[in-house]
Amino acid sequence: MRTGTGKKLLLSIIELGGYPNFTPLYEALGYEVVVATRMRKALGFLKQRQPDVIVAEFNFQSDFRDRSSSLESLLAVVQRFPATRVIIFYEREFAPQFDKLRARLPVHHALMFPVDESALRVCLQEQGASGLA
Repeated sequence: MRTGTGKKLLLSIIELGGYPNFTPLYEALGYEVVVATRMRKALGFLKQRQPDVIVAEFNFQSDFRDRSSSLESLLAVVQRFPATRVIIFYEREFAPQFDKLRARLPVHHALMFPVDESALRVCLQEQGASGLA
């Protein structure tokens, strides 16, 4: 969805962080960036607006009884937005849990930590070139 400025909209969900701030990259590629630091806030945002791209972290939470991560709630909502593309950052140690989640819910690109900025750029440029972002 284009914003009032005509830019594409990117929702960046940074719950734990610990990686570089990619906002300058997102903006250089023509995105208006909205940052959420809690999944609840991100889900509230999605009730109001539909981003072109969502970038989020997979944070495995073994204490959840019925799911592996709060990311599951986000991905379930995003299924209603076929034009929204999702890029997930994940830890190598949690790859098996992430693979199970990814088999059930839509993830368009996944990048393992440490996230390579040039690989992220390629993912975002593919989104723009596809005409879907």
